Amino acid sequence: MSFKHCYFINELMSDFNKIWFVVGGWAIDLHIGKETRLHKDIEISVFRKDQLKLKEYLQEWEFQKVIKGEFHPWKNEYLELPIHEIHAINKLSGAKMEILLNETCGNKWIFRRDMRISYPIKELYRYSVQGIPYLNPEIVLLYKVRNTREKDHQDFMTVKDYLNDHQRKWLSEAIQIHEPQHEWLKCLG
Repeated sequence: MSFKHCYFINELMSDFNKIWFVVGGWAIDLHIGKETRLHKDIEISVFRKDQLKLKEYLQEWEFQKVIKGEFHPWKNEYLELPIHEIHAINKLSGAKMEILLNETCGNKWIFRRDMRISYPIKELYRYSVQGIPYLNPEIVLLYKVRNTREKDHQDFMTVKDYLNDHQRKWLSEAIQIHEPQHEWLKCLG
């Protein structure tokens, strides 16, 4: 099936010399190697420390930061937590993407919703057979445990059998910390 949005982003980001990866539902599909549902948008992530490098790299794009659900122009200021969501539109083509800022501390990724949860940066993402970097599915799923929507549950059911023992164990432990009553724990046991 088609990964045209992912190919577009991969080409766009090919000369960006910092870590980036596809996140959300597209990351789930890249992991299993096929498109499993319709996607309204494409989301990528960069580390918070690289946000201004990304803005400099994407010179033909306009950016808006999201503060409490409202869009505001993103000037050249360094965005701090709780701001983590940026929407970008290409001034020439009209192409759109969402950029999510991720936290790090040393050599670890830190889950911004619960700083007790972390993951080694060197193991945080993988590459699809097409060469597209994507966030590990267990981490994508962790973001989906709060206010789980139908598409989130669909993503979980689609990818759960593709998780190895390490991924299942990490996700189960992270959910127990973050949302200990979540229904997915029954399927991960």
